[in-house]
Amino acid sequence: MLNQAMPAPITLYLDADACPVKDEAYRVAERYGLKVFVVANAFINVPRSPLIERVIVPAGPDVADDWIVERAGPGAIIVTTDIPLAARGVKAGAEVISPKGKVFNEDSIGMALATRNLMEDLRSAGETTRGPAPFSPRDRSAFLSALDLAVNRLKRAGFTP
Repeated sequence: MLNQAMPAPITLYLDADACPVKDEAYRVAERYGLKVFVVANAFINVPRSPLIERVIVPAGPDVADDWIVERAGPGAIIVTTDIPLAARGVKAGAEVISPKGKVFNEDSIGMALATRNLMEDLRSAGETTRGPAPFSPRDRSAFLSALDLAVNRLKRAGFTP
């Protein structure tokens, strides 16, 4: 009998400090039986579930990002608004989704990074820039759709819930 490797599980990583879709992510994870890591540098209330694990990392630049990227790779889904974290996740082979449902991949991450860097340069030069648009029900719906598509894409690729 051949020793076949077990398919890798689909794992969800939430960059949770300012994530407005935690409850939606928990519901999707429960539906599919996905393990969720809720990563933040402060205590965040999470539902009592064997599938959901709260991870509190020390405060500091990129500590939560580093924790996520060290563990995420193919079969992982990262939810974040942090463009540099999204770029690192894409490079590691993870699926990356913003809370507004934007999917970051090899084709889109370069433009997202360039736009972020340009806006940062403008702000540091004293320009007044608009912040992001308020989070809307349409954004929540787009996120749920993008997350569902990512889970199903990974399942078709052989990853297991």
